[in-house]
Amino acid sequence: MKQKYQILWIFQQISTMSSPDSNNLMSLATYYQSDKWNSHSYAQHYQKHFESLRFEKLNILEIGVGGFSDTNSGGASLKMWRDFFPNSVIYGIDIYDKSGLEEERIKIFQGSQDDAIFLENIVEQVGGFNIIIDDGCHINSYVITSFKTLFPLLRDGGIYVVEDTQTSYWKMFGGNSNDLNSVTTTMGLFKSLVDCLNYEEFDRPGYVPSYFDKNLIEIHFYHNIVFFYKGENNEGSNIVENNILPENHPLIVLDNIKLSNS
Repeated sequence: MKQKYQILWIFQQISTMSSPDSNNLMSLATYYQSDKWNSHSYAQHYQKHFESLRFEKLNILEIGVGGFSDTNSGGASLKMWRDFFPNSVIYGIDIYDKSGLEEERIKIFQGSQDDAIFLENIVEQVGGFNIIIDDGCHINSYVITSFKTLFPLLRDGGIYVVEDTQTSYWKMFGGNSNDLNSVTTTMGLFKSLVDCLNYEEFDRPGYVPSYFDKNLIEIHFYHNIVFFYKGENNEGSNIVENNILPENHPLIVLDNIKLSNS
């Protein structure tokens, strides 16, 4: 799939090198030299998940601006989002001062993604976010702090994205390639959240649902990137009631009959 897009963009960039297609994130990422395409394969997934939101008025936050300590360096992805979402305000967070990159629809805060109070203050100041993208330092504990702090503050119907989840397996980033289910790693935690989608099916009388149980409605895993959708997870079960599986339910009885006759 990526090769198909790359071939297409080789021809398109030859003819439109000076003017990227603002409708297409592969083109914008190439033009602004964002590593979300060519270096990574993320742009195609962003295109799929964000295309229907292009012209809405959104508050979008990206953690990690790039360019290291140079005040005027980085911001490739922020410019990409600015062009793709023409009616939205794009916010960035970086540990370094990036004020030199600010403009009318790009605002940048300086601070650490591991500082929950800092993150909460930004949300309060802005009034909430519709989309949050974590392309920060990729240290597992930092990613987890940001997610646990910001996902609950994400607006209903919002999307939270975490890039570069490969660091979940790298020891130098706090990852673990042996215990793949450790919730101290990004992927270990995220995999544990999959069951939240089905919490109403748990046969656990007295079960008290978590925040993520009640507010996660979709999770999409791709190579090194994960998308979370926020909403009311209250679809209900067609059998289980209050986390109790009724033994006399017709479907349960029927299945038991089938099992006894098999």
